[in-house]
Amino acid sequence: MDITVPKSLKILLLLVIVLGASGALWAQTATPSPAAQIPGVIGEVKNIDTTTSQMIVRAESGVLSTVILNEKTQYKRMAPGAKSLTGAAGITLADVGSGDRVWARWRPGTDQTTVPAAQLVVMSKADLAKKQEAERAEWRKRGVSGIVSSVNPSTREITVSSSSLTGQTQSVIIPITDKVLMRRYPPDTVPKYSEAKPSNLEEVKVKDQLRALGDKSADGTHLTAEEVVFGTFKIAGGTVTEIDVANNQIKINDLTTKKPLTIVFKPDSVIRRLPQGAAMMFGGGMGPGGPGGGAQGQGGRGPGQSPAQGQQPGQGQTAQGQGQRPAGAGPAGPQGGGGRGGNMADMLERLPTITINDLKVGDTILMSSLPGADPTQLTAIQLVSGAETLLAMAASRPQQGGARPQGGVDLNGSFGGMFGGLGGP
Repeated sequence: MDITVPKSLKILLLLVIVLGASGALWAQTATPSPAAQIPGVIGEVKNIDTTTSQMIVRAESGVLSTVILNEKTQYKRMAPGAKSLTGAAGITLADVGSGDRVWARWRPGTDQTTVPAAQLVVMSKADLAKKQEAERAEWRKRGVSGIVSSVNPSTREITVSSSSLTGQTQSVIIPITDKVLMRRYPPDTVPKYSEAKPSNLEEVKVKDQLRALGDKSADGTHLTAEEVVFGTFKIAGGTVTEIDVANNQIKINDLTTKKPLTIVFKPDSVIRRLPQGAAMMFGGGMGPGGPGGGAQGQGGRGPGQSPAQGQQPGQGQTAQGQGQRPAGAGPAGPQGGGGRGGNMADMLERLPTITINDLKVGDTILMSSLPGADPTQLTAIQLVSGAETLLAMAASRPQQGGARPQGGVDLNGSFGGMFGGLGGP
């Protein structure tokens, strides 16, 4: 059976193992490689059949596993953030529900396809939601976000800038010390904070999107960071030429390269449509960089927060959850700054989500991605259809550096941070 271990739970449960949990089963597992040594399945509970004592668990990769249970299976509820099973409450199968995160474990050498699990460690959906909301509130209060405008290796400082719809620019200097936890989103993914890789200052580049948590100076120009997460994002746009619902992908004529580009949708990708007359919504103007006032960390959607309500159900959608971000998924753009008239990222966030079934050939789209090795294909983080208004607004404003790129609009400079990207926990 394929076993996929999400990094967030893998790290957490590795701490459980190393720090020592009660019971003979746990005592066998003081090893740096739990996935290799301890048979198990980690993921989200999708279905529980109490009549057959079986559970369907969906791993981060999307793989569905059947977990067999019996009267000898031990159930433990672990609080999110706990580092051991000390204090974990004993529960029963009746206390486990769909949406809970579980680690089903077997003793080494057993066949997990035929033998009931020896132990089920549970983090309830409600407890996880409370923890995520508390973390999002902390990032909203103490976080800054924007586009990296400069990196100074000698002083080990990063400058992050953001602009409002009215063109006001705010810059924040972030010193990077050995105490700062730095993470970077891997390429060709829909970013999740829990899956960001350890990184360092040397990997940060100008035009990267960056989000940081820490204490701001009185004048708001500096931040003493505790955590930094960043990524090299790309904004692409063009006209839809082909829609492949079965494979959850579309093709566009790329606005910049004038070449075909394949856009792939994953379960966590978000699709929205900009309504006609959107220019009035945006006040007829926009600021480069998009995350209006985000460097001041005010308002806006917190890290990993779910999108606005108004989901429009699609027909025949095969990718589970597409267009609806799960809690903690983290494709929240480096935005914030809902004050002083708001910003485009916040306005886009309030648009209802749609599905690939709602897209049409001829639609003009803009989307964000973390580019991979294949230049002809991108994985969508967030895509907005009906983007003619946005492109016209961007074309009417002076471009950074004065010169216009091949496509006529600097998409990254004009829209970086608006269409999802960085998230916090």
